Amino acid sequence: MPAFADTMYVSEVADDTGTQIKLAQPAKRIVSLAPDITEILFAIGAGPHIVGVIKGSDSPVAARNITKVGDYSGIDVEKIIELHPDLIITWGLTFSRQLSIFKELHIPVYTTEPHQLEDIPKTMQSLGELTGLKSEANKVVNNFKKYLVQLRQRYQSEKPIKVFYQIGGYGLMTINKDSWINQIITLCGGQNVFVNAKTIAPEVNWEAIVAANPDVVIASSEISTWKNAWQKWPEIAAVRQQYLFTINPDLIERAGPRILEGATQMCEYLERGRGKTVLYPFRPQLN
Repeated sequence: MPAFADTMYVSEVADDTGTQIKLAQPAKRIVSLAPDITEILFAIGAGPHIVGVIKGSDSPVAARNITKVGDYSGIDVEKIIELHPDLIITWGLTFSRQLSIFKELHIPVYTTEPHQLEDIPKTMQSLGELTGLKSEANKVVNNFKKYLVQLRQRYQSEKPIKVFYQIGGYGLMTINKDSWINQIITLCGGQNVFVNAKTIAPEVNWEAIVAANPDVVIASSEISTWKNAWQKWPEIAAVRQQYLFTINPDLIERAGPRILEGATQMCEYLERGRGKTVLYPFRPQLN
């Protein structure tokens, strides 16, 4: 029998892989291996308990001063061990080979693998349970869900508008129905022109985009010149009307609390694509 068999656990939750994470006391020394996880931990009040993050964990500002234990190419196992974590939180299969060492050392590893918007509040609740901040996490979760409901109610009756979402600013990669970004487009009254693509992040070509003829193009790009390539295709409605908009990828491609900002911005872009002047942007009320 494992050594922990007779221990009375204060928390036990299943991560997104179905693995049961058991803690005898709330986690106080946490290593976060994804920027969105770091943002969630701060949102629920667990920021002071984060002892290590990977590079790119830049929000909130306080996260920038936390010890870096690696980047997307790999993690520093020895440095993490020196931090004496009582919980490691990772994203999907990232670092899975290196993380096996911590499992052998009986250091709990919680894996998040979000696909839909609903996965974000679920992660908030689970991490609230593991950090002893269940009440604080529930408040954040309730506000998160309330915000999305208000956005949906505001825009669900608007004129449907065709949307092409471009990941980055170099290639023509987009998203299908299995992405939370598609959910946001739908929430804002939009129609993702590649909703039925076979893969979650397909690469398409200009001919397919011309045939789809989106009314609005939104790119998650930090490249100021990304719109230039689109000017070669004036037959596309979005180009003809210059409804080409940029959104910060951190606000919509990270599965964290700031996705609400990204969703709000997405809805405003679609309103402009409908030909409306957004003088008084809609802001959900949480009080």
